[in-house]
Amino acid sequence: MPVDPQFKPLLDDPAMQLRVPPADVTPAMLREAARARRTAPTGPAVHATRDISVRGAAGPITARVYYPSATPDLPLIVYIHGGCFILCDLETHDELCRSLANSSGFAVASIEYRLAPETPFPGPLEDCYAAFVDLAARGGELGFDPSRLAVCGDSAGGNLAAAVALLARDRHGPALRHQVLLYPVIEAACDSSSMREFESGYLLSREFMRWGWDRYLSSAADASNPLAVPLRAASLAALPSATLITAEFDPLRDEGECYAEKLSAAGVPVIGRRYLGMIHGFMSLPRVTPVAARAMADVAQDLRAALA
Repeated sequence: MPVDPQFKPLLDDPAMQLRVPPADVTPAMLREAARARRTAPTGPAVHATRDISVRGAAGPITARVYYPSATPDLPLIVYIHGGCFILCDLETHDELCRSLANSSGFAVASIEYRLAPETPFPGPLEDCYAAFVDLAARGGELGFDPSRLAVCGDSAGGNLAAAVALLARDRHGPALRHQVLLYPVIEAACDSSSMREFESGYLLSREFMRWGWDRYLSSAADASNPLAVPLRAASLAALPSATLITAEFDPLRDEGECYAEKLSAAGVPVIGRRYLGMIHGFMSLPRVTPVAARAMADVAQDLRAALA
């Protein structure tokens, strides 16, 4: 089917296309420009939110915890935001995390990890894993059940969420029951069929992804490291069950679906859903397409089945 026509005004706006910035524009300048354009929050109300300090790899970082109700001992979803490893923060994903908490009925903790290129691989991943371990250890203090944990991330955050699951397995960390990967960044080569077919004009571009990978990886050797590029993992056995969401018109579609197939081949229970007519990041656009809410309800259903 064609791209959902409700995306046409967005796709027709050149300012909405993610392109490589001029050489004199730094990632820090991009972040500041994005903050300057930010409007007042419009996300749904939740019972309570709480910004807390959690352990990162090199010192404290911030996490925002969303509580959909006053129910004690809720399961916890650790959320890792996207942004090509370089952009975005707690505020850009506040609405999505509120919707995830309300839809699932579970607590959500969104992680403010350090960004590339100032902090390249493995720094952002180690921040996310350290925060995950710290949150799991503080369940009683924070009001959730540390025996019912999931990790979730979108785009580059999906990469980090998948890598957190690998680390939790290999380091014998807190037990994860489920991983939710929303149109994840899984392969550094940027050479899949969907990456070539949708390389420009669909918000996320192939050149922008290459630019992001170049700033995230510390060396060429990192492109073979499964903690940076989960698709390169020698084994995906004994990982938690997974939900993997892809969008029909997303450059990242094929690598995400390839990862779902590899998980399934390793014996991991996987629910894979491709949403037709959708573009990258569609779940953050509920005022553009009603499919965002439908996908959120589907994800929440999977989480309840895994954690409730």
